[in-house]
Amino acid sequence: MSKSTAAPTTSRRTRKDGFRRDSTSMRVFRVANGFVLVAFALICVLPFLNVLGSSFASSGELATRSFILIPYDITLDAYRYILSTSTIFRAMGVSVFVTVVGTFVSLLLTALMAYALSKRYLRGRRVINFLVVFTMLFSGGMIPTFIVVQSLGLIDSLWALILPVAINAFNFVIMRSFFQAIPDSLEEAARIDGCSDLGTFFRIVLPLSLASIATIGLFYAVGYWNTYQNAILYINDSTKWPIQVLLRQIVIVASGMNADASSVDIVPPAQSVKMAVIVVATLPMLIVYPFIQRYFVKGALIGSVKG
Repeated sequence: MSKSTAAPTTSRRTRKDGFRRDSTSMRVFRVANGFVLVAFALICVLPFLNVLGSSFASSGELATRSFILIPYDITLDAYRYILSTSTIFRAMGVSVFVTVVGTFVSLLLTALMAYALSKRYLRGRRVINFLVVFTMLFSGGMIPTFIVVQSLGLIDSLWALILPVAINAFNFVIMRSFFQAIPDSLEEAARIDGCSDLGTFFRIVLPLSLASIATIGLFYAVGYWNTYQNAILYINDSTKWPIQVLLRQIVIVASGMNADASSVDIVPPAQSVKMAVIVVATLPMLIVYPFIQRYFVKGALIGSVKG
């Protein structure tokens, strides 16, 4: 008597191409997940669209509508007011200089320090690492830092916006962890071929660390571009103000002049000027971010694995 064997049933059907079809619960999950992600994206994007739309809105529309995405009457008065003088272009140049030079200096110093302290055979590395991480919890404070900057003769110098914040402890930890993940065999092979320590660092380690460098570079660039407190403390010469400090002055002047009824027709509404200032201050970083976005997530995740 022959026994008949039945094939086991599965919850998923197999297509002709060999791939399994998704079950109903998986399709429901994907739809729900897509809905949540779209809703979260709208929560993040809608406030910025409101700022952008309000910057182009007229005074009457700002008075009657509390939330503006697309203004009915588009006007460029706020942007004309902000860009009416060459002062803002000078401040933009100062911010670009501080951001570019500061990011380069910070990346160079942070990478060199992180690479050295990532080596287990370095004597005293534990003590130095502890001292660096300690600054993440406790710092010298505003007044001691100001005294140090003043004693170095950096008051009214653009270097006062760069050198005091050249190395960030958090960025250092991420980059050090990334360097620790690089196999030692690659560096040993480079040394056998005659590379020095610096040659190994610049020719082998850095090309393998583009994701981490791009991520840390973005962190530093955003910090330098948004510098405000240090500029208020260390820069007394208005010709050396970065864009953030100048835009604050523009908002203050616009608000004060709008308080005067005789100046309402001359100066755009203070609310419109504020929105335009936000757009001008954030637009450069929004332009740069898409070019390094692909490195951002990878660098942050890899660098934080061993942190």
